[in-house]
Amino acid sequence: MRRPLIGLVAFAWLTTPAAAQAPGANCRNTDSFERWLDAFKQEAAAQGISPHAMAAAAPYLTLDPDIIRRDRGQRFFAQSFLDFSSKMLPAYRMQRGAQLIRTHADIFSRIEKQYGVPPAVIVGFWGLESDFGASHNKLSVLRSIATLAYDCRRSAMFRAHLFDALRLIERGDLTPDEMIGSWAGELGQTQMMPSEYFKHAVDYDGDRRRDLMHSVPDVLASTANYLASLGWRRGEPWLQEVRVPANLPWDQADLAIQHPRAQWIKWGVTAADGRALPSDDLKASLLLPMGRLGPAFLAYENFQAYLKWNSSLVYATTAAYYATRLAGAPALSRGQGNIPVLSVEQVKDLQQILQQQGHDVGNIDGRIGMATRAAVKKTQIKLGLPADSYPTPELLQRLRRGS
Repeated sequence: MRRPLIGLVAFAWLTTPAAAQAPGANCRNTDSFERWLDAFKQEAAAQGISPHAMAAAAPYLTLDPDIIRRDRGQRFFAQSFLDFSSKMLPAYRMQRGAQLIRTHADIFSRIEKQYGVPPAVIVGFWGLESDFGASHNKLSVLRSIATLAYDCRRSAMFRAHLFDALRLIERGDLTPDEMIGSWAGELGQTQMMPSEYFKHAVDYDGDRRRDLMHSVPDVLASTANYLASLGWRRGEPWLQEVRVPANLPWDQADLAIQHPRAQWIKWGVTAADGRALPSDDLKASLLLPMGRLGPAFLAYENFQAYLKWNSSLVYATTAAYYATRLAGAPALSRGQGNIPVLSVEQVKDLQQILQQQGHDVGNIDGRIGMATRAAVKKTQIKLGLPADSYPTPELLQRLRRGS
């Protein structure tokens, strides 16, 4: 499931009545919440959830219409990778992350041996999701998830999360009043949905609870366990800044395309400082989050775990880059000066034109997702432009002219 950008990254989302709505946003709830809740309780009992857990949760299983308004009104506010990463990675977050890696070195050593996930990767998510536990949402997760499970837009998904939230209570991990989180139902210092929490949280401090709200050992180990479940590969890199030549075959810069590092060397790709890359068979994709004029990265297989954590390319790249900095990499190159960034309305215009031409762009939402980038690449190739998958004002102008 795609994890929503909530909490510390909430400024990337706006809730407004005029926002572009996702599929199903216009559905109507035809039954009362009370009747829905009665049926849900019966199903919970049939699934073996105890009367004790249900009774403990009952005061929180109420309807909050504001949650529905937030969910149906969410939209992405266009930000480039450079803008987003600059805002999300201030100097103090770099310093604090490095300090916490030293402070919890013994725990991280145990975790890496057990799960294969490096400290920098775990701390990157810890910092971005909750500012290392310092940022706390204030909503009842039970109320939020019950509301979204009742609402017709994504009821099946949130119904499953509500069952697992009750199982967290039954297992003794959290009490209902401790289950405070985001309006979308995320819990804990690295913001897991209840089903992720139930399946992947581990008791790492030995107190017989999986407490991702307060226990640092539980938070760190559970995050590693979850990343391992997403396919994290022990001992392999995830992201590396590189320098690319002007004559690169740009159509190869695509997360769907992998080449051995030896091939990237043949095409003139070097490490960011100009040194040669290892000439080996380790496969990587070339990631250009802002096109050929912006920063360039080799994205290794482990980068897929970031996209599974959150499918937003801007977020995933920021989180992965943050982890490289915590692991000792220098600050990135911002590329060749000011890189043009399309507005939300311009991206929508682009998406509409591309869709009219037969391309699959996903939702027309003003957000440059993977589908939109793939359609842009095909169009760049057709028009004889460098196929770096990044939409520019020049491309939009040519499409508007029909050329």
